[in-house]
Amino acid sequence: MGIFSAILGNAGSVSQEDLLKKYGQLLTDNEEIEMGFKLIRDTFIFTNKRLILVDVQGITGSKTEYKSIAYKSITRFSVETAGTFDLDAELKIWVASELQPSIVKQFNKSVNVYDVQKVLAFHVLG
Repeated sequence: MGIFSAILGNAGSVSQEDLLKKYGQLLTDNEEIEMGFKLIRDTFIFTNKRLILVDVQGITGSKTEYKSIAYKSITRFSVETAGTFDLDAELKIWVASELQPSIVKQFNKSVNVYDVQKVLAFHVLG
């Protein structure tokens, strides 16, 4: 089911060690990776200071955008759990005063969406 979930665009957990090896150069002093997820070629990382979205672009994947979102700019978020017939959970994040979610990500069942919500709530609610 893992390859099928990846093809459908669902995210799966990535170890902190793997994230640190690949994206450690993005971190500031005293910044630590708390959790991260991979979505086919893209990755998003929750640190103790911000949310980092890694967007691999193009057919060859040679161009990459690194987007940082300060937790203080996140105004609201929602988590939708997977249902009986719906195989994925969904995370929506609104940044600043946008009416539509700025970020929408889907997770396969291997990810505990409550853990994602807990980290986000901790940082956004302070």
